[in-house]
Amino acid sequence: MEKKEKSRLFGLLGKDISYSFSRGYFSEKFKQLNLDNHNYVNFDLPKIEDFPSILEDNESVLGINVTIPYKEAVIPYLDKIDKTAKEIGAVNTIKITRRGNLKGYNSDVVGFEKSITPLLNKHHKKALILGTGGASKAIAYALKRNDIKYKFVSRNPEGKKQISYADLSREIIEDYTLIVNSTPLGTSPHVNNCPNIPYQFITPNHLLYDLIYNPQVSKFLANGRQKGASIKNGYEMLELQAEESWRIWNS
Repeated sequence: MEKKEKSRLFGLLGKDISYSFSRGYFSEKFKQLNLDNHNYVNFDLPKIEDFPSILEDNESVLGINVTIPYKEAVIPYLDKIDKTAKEIGAVNTIKITRRGNLKGYNSDVVGFEKSITPLLNKHHKKALILGTGGASKAIAYALKRNDIKYKFVSRNPEGKKQISYADLSREIIEDYTLIVNSTPLGTSPHVNNCPNIPYQFITPNHLLYDLIYNPQVSKFLANGRQKGASIKNGYEMLELQAEESWRIWNS
């Protein structure tokens, strides 16, 4: 009798994540690779304190992706954290080692960097990052690595690196020709929402990048396109970070 292969479980940790890209992506990937013993599920938790129960209830779990709002909150639950993720201060990939230890990584930075680099021109020297959540930190890390100065735009700014939406003057918008939306504003079904920035000052020199991928063209991107700006959504970034997660889990 043929020995049945041990099941291997992977999943996404987040809150209200029924829309999840990851589950569909990895389920399709496992199907294409004929990995019948691999499964990918959503670990939809109302609070991060429930995280240890995932591991207790799922002995076969080997890897976890992390999304909003737990990219920072999950860190205290990990045994180790990769150098890049530590510098960023956010984790979106967890590997469960053979010894059962939890090690945190950040594959967002790889996904963002690889997807935006082909679109950057010499005049993209300064960037505005809308939002200050876990994903925004990976964006900032990637921009710094590419010698692009940045400021965070926040509803409640703290410190020198952050400004408020009310501070966004014509001068600032014209000076910061790369604008990245790392907030969930405009995600389906709330497609009429968008970050409150003065879109009238956007020019064809601008590049607007939205981490949102559903809808394909968010209101933020549509407003930019109307002004002649280059636009890019977050779908390729998600594919690239998913592949990086897969590499981490199998390394």
